[in-house]
Amino acid sequence: MDQRAPPPHLTSLPNILTYGRIAAVPVLAGVLFFSSSDAAHWAAFAIFVAACITDWLDGYLARIWMQQSTLGRMLDPIADKLLVGVTILMLVFDGTLSGWSIWAAIIILSREILVSGLREFLAELNVKIHVTQLAKWKTTFQFIALAMLLVGPAAAKIVPGVEEAGLVILWMAALLTLLTGYDYLKAGVRHAMER
Repeated sequence: MDQRAPPPHLTSLPNILTYGRIAAVPVLAGVLFFSSSDAAHWAAFAIFVAACITDWLDGYLARIWMQQSTLGRMLDPIADKLLVGVTILMLVFDGTLSGWSIWAAIIILSREILVSGLREFLAELNVKIHVTQLAKWKTTFQFIALAMLLVGPAAAKIVPGVEEAGLVILWMAALLTLLTGYDYLKAGVRHAMER
């Protein structure tokens, strides 16, 4: 029987944090699915914020400890998209996102699917598109907006207007999403035409 230890990158702390972010997704969904109480919203908010912190922390630790890996580079954007996508779905499910605000959610989800497809296509051409500063701002705005919307119904009793502010920031994130999605699409089309 092979007793060799797993490759070190599988059990590095940055990758463990990424695994944790992925594991947090169904937990967050379950909390909101089974209860719409204030306690559930605060719990979902805490889970989401902790997951967002790991998004920054895993990359930071991987860089300073020189533990960057192909596995980490693959899983990190997947974890982010799962977290954002499922959170949006649960906010629609519980009615926090409704009416015109659903269009902001559609823009964000459509861009994430578009970029995932483009990355897969460009990977076959051995083309790498690096994350831009604008894309990082887009992610930050998404995280802030979704955190505010998760806690909005409960926090409004303490600080009125949290949910409304979250919706404004979500629309700002949707605008950034359109801009960064266009950049990815333009790069994808350019490389496709060159081939």
